[in-house]
Amino acid sequence: MSAVTFDTPKFVRTLEAAGVAGPQAEAIASAVRDSHETAELATKSDLRELELRMTIKLGTMMAAAVGATVALMKLL
Repeated sequence: MSAVTFDTPKFVRTLEAAGVAGPQAEAIASAVRDSHETAELATKSDLRELELRMTIKLGTMMAAAVGATVALMKLL
């Protein structure tokens, strides 16, 4: 998983431009930054890697199921 970059000064400037007072804007920015630091987010790369691993596992299970079916059919 990967961390999300957060531009605190830019966020504060955006809030101040919208009419939020400086100390409140900084407090809001700090709260948002702290919430981002504790969040675990998946990137596109993480999802692609997971998709590949799941595809390989599914293929392995399918091959095992086909093999078991063939073996059982030979016994009968």
